[in-house]
Amino acid sequence: MTLLVVGGGGREHAIIKKLKDNPAVETIYVLPGNGGIAADAVCVPEIAATDIDAIVAFAQSHAVDFAVVAPDDPLALGCVDALHAVGIPCFGPDARAARIESSKVFAKDLMKKYNIPTARYEVFTSPADALAFLKTASFPIVIKADGLALGKGVLIPRSYEEAEAAVKTIMEDRAFGDSGSRVVIEEFLTGPEVSVLAFTDGTAIAPMVSSMDHKRAGDGDTGPNTGGMGTVAPNPCYTEEVAKVCIDTIFLPTLAAMRAEGCPFKGCLYFGLMLTPDGPKVIEYNCRFGDPETQVVLPLLKTDLLTIMQAVENETLGALTVEWRHASAACVILASGGYPGHYEKGKSIFLPGSLPGNVTIYHAGDRLDGHGHLVTSGGRVLGITATGPTLRQALQDAYAAAGAVDFDGKYLRHDIGQRALAALAD
Repeated sequence: MTLLVVGGGGREHAIIKKLKDNPAVETIYVLPGNGGIAADAVCVPEIAATDIDAIVAFAQSHAVDFAVVAPDDPLALGCVDALHAVGIPCFGPDARAARIESSKVFAKDLMKKYNIPTARYEVFTSPADALAFLKTASFPIVIKADGLALGKGVLIPRSYEEAEAAVKTIMEDRAFGDSGSRVVIEEFLTGPEVSVLAFTDGTAIAPMVSSMDHKRAGDGDTGPNTGGMGTVAPNPCYTEEVAKVCIDTIFLPTLAAMRAEGCPFKGCLYFGLMLTPDGPKVIEYNCRFGDPETQVVLPLLKTDLLTIMQAVENETLGALTVEWRHASAACVILASGGYPGHYEKGKSIFLPGSLPGNVTIYHAGDRLDGHGHLVTSGGRVLGITATGPTLRQALQDAYAAAGAVDFDGKYLRHDIGQRALAALAD
């Protein structure tokens, strides 16, 4: 089989490594890919993940049997729709279903209409109206750009002054582009956060192992929001009891709501949850695999990934048993110094000559220079993932491997998984 994966980050690298396990897979093309992915797949760097016409033309000319569209932008732009239109089977939601992530207003209105538990909220298209509302609000409060913003369009002001600055940043300065033409202002929820990714064919659902992300740039959850500085799986806060509540009150009702709205969701649906004192509530949906959650979840998957993806496409997921390893995984992100703000690129990357069998390096933001050497090309450069019988062991091995990697300006958090370890000790 010939496969095509759209995207070029650590998430895509994790998907590709798992797809390679299927013996029927002969070639995997990845558009655009990156320097490290080139060791596992055929990268086509000249085709951007958002160039839908070029992606479709490539898939047709290279007789692609199955495609996986991983990032949010091409999903929102209708990449799956375009591939389906020329008869290429594909994993991922169509553009109408992808609105569950590409428009926070759509997602919040959906939850309100179908009584899916989430934070109370208001929507504003005018900065003046938003500020008038904020004068009566209690803090902290959450302000979100409506559209896609690379995981960074959420601000949590703790005073009116900070809220005023946040509205200006999003709506007037357009720090996140057109995503900031509308904002959602919602109540601040408290409790442990949980990420649950799930395979779904629109009706059946197979939740993946839960995970705990670490969004902030600095140790102790300080500094600005990032795309994610590390993650662990499973999340100890997500007990069997909580999982059952989530299935009954959030997961299945969300799928039913999407079907009722005429846009059934097929692909990977990401539930960002807060386990509040009033029960689990949805913070956000994503219409695709999370990054770096994928880098800890997929290494724990026992069932063949391509088989699952084909069952999602064929709407036969309900007939498939999806199995997981009883183990833990930890991912530590190595970022460029200065991320998520300004950072320099082109720094030589030095990898260890060999790695333990339980450690994998996922390449996110790197490229090959003119001499075939890996250099940095993004904010998040590498994800160092280790699996182990316990979370403590997985963390120990991930950090040991992270210490063996070097590039100028290398930055990492040193407390990934500590909250999870504390929860396990309770």
